[in-house]
Amino acid sequence: MAGTKNHDYHILPTDPWPLIGAMSAVTMTSGGVVAMHPDAFGSFGPMGKYMFLLGALGLVLTFFSWFSNIVREAHAGDHTPVVQLHLRYGMILFIASEVMFFVGWFWSWFDFSLFPSQLAEVVGGQFPPKGIEAVMDPFDLPLLNTLILLCSGTTVTWAHHSLIHGDREGLKKGLWLTIALGALFSCIQAYEYAHAPFGFGGNTYSSAFYMATGFHGAHVLIGTIFLIVCLIRTYKGHFTPRQHFGFEAAAWYWHFVDVVWLFLFVVVYIWGGWGAPIH
Repeated sequence: MAGTKNHDYHILPTDPWPLIGAMSAVTMTSGGVVAMHPDAFGSFGPMGKYMFLLGALGLVLTFFSWFSNIVREAHAGDHTPVVQLHLRYGMILFIASEVMFFVGWFWSWFDFSLFPSQLAEVVGGQFPPKGIEAVMDPFDLPLLNTLILLCSGTTVTWAHHSLIHGDREGLKKGLWLTIALGALFSCIQAYEYAHAPFGFGGNTYSSAFYMATGFHGAHVLIGTIFLIVCLIRTYKGHFTPRQHFGFEAAAWYWHFVDVVWLFLFVVVYIWGGWGAPIH
């Protein structure tokens, strides 16, 4: 009787992955700093890139192992309705933290663009700055990428509704289409970067542009991997109409990526380059 479970919560066993993940994150970020400023760390400087790669590999291993444990817990029946509710709360808080992450980039963009006189010595009192001879045409590749992401939001919703109604084929087709659209978005953005009329750094416009759109591109890549994992799990027979939080979390994340891009398209591409020569 002493070991009888009389509650709906799942008491986690001892697990090393939170500690390994934290150490890997510190190693990766520290290695990134050292790699970007090798002269400031003397003979230790050349080790920065190796630290970064070691930390990144540790994070990948942590994600794979930790999430595998969560999947096993779900199949073991440990994800009761109360546990699933708390998983949803955790995902909501994670997306909220991501929202604030992008708020910081939008804040810097508005600060540079609305008050260029405060940076007169750097940007010449205008925005886009004098160093920017031309900007991206928002109604060329950026508009195409906007349509691609909007379509991907539709296909992932189709996959979700198919799962809820027990249509496994519709779930697979929706996921395949969403993954393909996400990969197409990343390829087009890489092509856009390769042919951009300005490089990274040098002025506030280019730095803020690449940081905002680049981090969004990284989120698209992560979301695509998230959906690929869901597709693999689908072929393995995972997910049921009543229990599919792994897929639901991926769909929430993908819709978040969609919404952020709409803001980027309007604020950075259209409004941010308004009146400047088009590349």
